[in-house]
Amino acid sequence: MGLFDAIGGRRKVKAPAPDRLFAITTAYVGLESAHGITTRGTAAIVFQPLATGDFEQIVADMEDVLRSTGEETGSTVETHDDAFGYRWMVIRDPDVDDLAVGINAVSDQLELDGFGDRLLCAVFAFQDAGGAPLYFIYNYKRGAWYPFSPTGDAPDAQQRSTEQELRLRAIVGAELPIEPEVSRWFPLWGIPI
Repeated sequence: MGLFDAIGGRRKVKAPAPDRLFAITTAYVGLESAHGITTRGTAAIVFQPLATGDFEQIVADMEDVLRSTGEETGSTVETHDDAFGYRWMVIRDPDVDDLAVGINAVSDQLELDGFGDRLLCAVFAFQDAGGAPLYFIYNYKRGAWYPFSPTGDAPDAQQRSTEQELRLRAIVGAELPIEPEVSRWFPLWGIPI
């Protein structure tokens, strides 16, 4: 931050460290062994698409790469757009390491091609011992993770368990760079994974 930024009250957002995404693989070991939290074998990268030929070609190329490498790892990939105009590139694989590698490949390519500002987040799906869904969300703009624990019986019920989210933060806090500002733990309703 420069002098003029300090005087003007502006803060520069710290660029995310690329290795922070892979911290989920280490954190998962403890989640599974000590707390009975298991992967649902799904993760997604969420980004705002552009209606340009070069952007669409990059996305198509990444889908092809993930499909071809998926033949070796057992991963599958699909994409769809949500009601808010974001594209979800969903990867399915029972191995959290493979999910992290796939998500990282897509985000790295978008960054290299100058579209890093289009990245919103990566979402990894888990479940607790009772089968309730849990998510860990990586915010690319902040370079940090946060837990999300939706509750409610109806698919459109927008309720969350803050208590569960805080418990998850305490569990993984040493292994996962958690977003320190709880007010930035934005819920993602209707997660398609």
